[in-house]
Amino acid sequence: MQLDTLPGSAPTRDRPMDLDAVRDVSRAVSAAHLFIYLAPETAEEAAELGVTDRGPAYLAFRSAAMGAVPWQVTLAAFYNFSPRAVRAMAGVWDTAPPERWQAARFLAAGRAMRRVNVRLTEEYLAEARSLIDPVVAGADYAGKILAAANASVALPPDPLVALWQQITVAREWRGDAHLVVLADNGLGPCDCLVLHTATGHLPTALARTTRQWDDEKWNAATARLVARGWLDSRGILTDAGGAAHERIETETDEHCAALWAPIGNAGAQRFASLIAPITNAFTAAGTFQSLRGRPDLE
Repeated sequence: MQLDTLPGSAPTRDRPMDLDAVRDVSRAVSAAHLFIYLAPETAEEAAELGVTDRGPAYLAFRSAAMGAVPWQVTLAAFYNFSPRAVRAMAGVWDTAPPERWQAARFLAAGRAMRRVNVRLTEEYLAEARSLIDPVVAGADYAGKILAAANASVALPPDPLVALWQQITVAREWRGDAHLVVLADNGLGPCDCLVLHTATGHLPTALARTTRQWDDEKWNAATARLVARGWLDSRGILTDAGGAAHERIETETDEHCAALWAPIGNAGAQRFASLIAPITNAFTAAGTFQSLRGRPDLE
């Protein structure tokens, strides 16, 4: 199958990426990746490594691809976590080296996907890999720290988990690009989180529990957004704030158009449909209930 001549598509070099296709495949990728932070298998594998606190385990699993970096590097890469939250991971590499955390992450992913009965045939797995592999291989990783780290990880022999790892690279690439857009729009780590929760896409209680910004920092970020006219005096999203949030998402999509260009609009849309069974299986299992039915958002 020629990636630039999928049925009904023009060669990708002659046809720019449609931002709706970019948005759709980005959401599909984020949704298919997200279960790893919510599935019980992840906590079980962390406990096998000697860490039972969910916060440090999350930080270790997600940053393991970067190697044994100090917590300050993880803080910089994750952006919207407070220093207090990330400092809690200090010592995780003494408990187990990053290579073991990465291996445990793969084991958790495979166990979880098989528990919920993700239905992807060998044919669909092969087709999905034929689409995502050139995306990962052709990506520009300049400034994309988490994406580059994950792209450097050797793929596991399990075909389903290998596909999931390639999905992870694409998910982190968009996340890395999003941080650039946030900074360009003058949204600091706590400010962007306050704005995101104001849209209703992420429960405030969950955001504050996991990111651990104290009242002083949260209130100061809220005040800055009120001053910009993005929140009203009650902390409710204004029309201007909603428009700003959408503009930031669109600017991120514009960055990501280059990521998906190797397979074009048709390839991106096809890939989104091929990986949908992952999200569907975890949704049916109730994995995403804490996110109010929005598994496309982390």
